[in-house]
Amino acid sequence: MELAHLIGKTGKPFTFKVEQRHIRQFAQAIGDANRLYTDEEYAKNTPHKGIVAPLTFPVAVTPDNENDALDLGLDYRRMLHGEQQFFYTRPIRVGEMLYCQMKVTDVYEKEGKNGMMEFILFDTEIKDENGGHIVTSRTNIVYRPLVLN
Repeated sequence: MELAHLIGKTGKPFTFKVEQRHIRQFAQAIGDANRLYTDEEYAKNTPHKGIVAPLTFPVAVTPDNENDALDLGLDYRRMLHGEQQFFYTRPIRVGEMLYCQMKVTDVYEKEGKNGMMEFILFDTEIKDENGGHIVTSRTNIVYRPLVLN
């Protein structure tokens, strides 16, 4: 496997402040009109006791500075987003400061119609200010083979 050396590589830790507008804009972008994401009065009367982020929100949690992103030194034109999973302990709430770090957790191969494809699994651990786990966002990236003409 060409990419096995990436397993265990970690990015710089980064923080992300969750503002109400982030949640509202994300909910609008995905077409989810659930009032739990936008209406404080409504959300206060739910088991969550306030506005929470949609379950897929962690895909929008990224470093402010692109230089802080996990650089794998790969050809990004060969990358294709394959799958996304979320492992929650609790919801993300408005006003929280999220403490995040990306890590390559696995690399594996599968045969494709143009040859072997490699898959890269990234986990982004998202914790609260006390170090408590909120969610792990797992991204599976397909690294397509180089096709020479």
